[in-house]
Amino acid sequence: MKKVTAGRDILGKFAPKFAEINDDILFGEVWSREDKLSEKIRSIVTISALISGGNIEQLSYHLEKGKENGITKEEISEIITHIAFYVGWPKAWSAFNKAKEIYKD
Repeated sequence: MKKVTAGRDILGKFAPKFAEINDDILFGEVWSREDKLSEKIRSIVTISALISGGNIEQLSYHLEKGKENGITKEEISEIITHIAFYVGWPKAWSAFNKAKEIYKD
């Protein structure tokens, strides 16, 4: 997995400890445990959690990451359709709007 520096790049000066934990723990240790879950499964879980919580701001990044990790257009459409019944129709609509941007090709 490619080293993630988004925390330091975006928040490093403002919130250095948060940035460190984001980059080193969340992405450096948790996401790198590929022997436990594949990156594709981690992406599916993360995308589902973000949609569930209504955290649309972070969704674009993770949809792009999910696409890189092998989630197809058909799969993301099915994932969002499936969770719509559990997390709410408006959240699914918002997620579809983001997914259409990422999977436009």
